[in-house]
Amino acid sequence: MKTLTDHLSQYAAYHRDRRNIATHFVGIPMIVLAVVVLLARPGFDLAGWPVSAATVAVIAATAWYLRLDLRLGALMGALLLGCLWLAQATAALSTGAWAAVGVGLFVVGWVIQFVGHVFEGRKPAFVDDISGLIVGPLFVVTEAAFLLGLRPELQAQIEQRAGPTRPGPAGTARAR
Repeated sequence: MKTLTDHLSQYAAYHRDRRNIATHFVGIPMIVLAVVVLLARPGFDLAGWPVSAATVAVIAATAWYLRLDLRLGALMGALLLGCLWLAQATAALSTGAWAAVGVGLFVVGWVIQFVGHVFEGRKPAFVDDISGLIVGPLFVVTEAAFLLGLRPELQAQIEQRAGPTRPGPAGTARAR
C-alpha cells in the first residue's frame, strides 16, 4: 500500500509550478463540491437519517484519508462534511437549480484545472493514475498546511522526491 508521502509525492511531481498549484486551490474545491452536490440526489432515509450516494462517498473518502494520516484525514472529513451539508441544501432546490449548481461548478472547476496545467506544461496526474482524483483534494489541503508552516517534515519528504516548486517560466526552481 502506498503511504501518504508516496501519494502526495507522485501527485506533486505533476504540480511544481506555483501558478498551477494556485489554480488547484480554486478548481479542486469546486470539483469536489460539484461531485458531492451531484451525488446528493436521490436520497433515502436510513433510521431517520438522510442518506445519498454523496453520504456514502464522503464516508468512504474520509476513511481513505484517515488511513493515510489521522490529522489530515480528520481535516478532510470535516471539509467533506461541509460539502455534504451544502450539497444537501442544494439537493432541496428545484431539479434545474440543483443541476445548474452541480454541473456549473464541475465544468468551471475543470476549466480552471486545465488552465493550471497549461502553466505547468504537463498533463494532469489522474491521466496516468486515476487515484489522482482522490489525492488532488488532499494535495490542496496539504499545500495549504505547508503555506501555514505546518508539517515541514512532510513537505521536505515530498520536495525531496518531486523537487521544489517553481514560480513559473521567468523564475528559477527554488524551495519555498
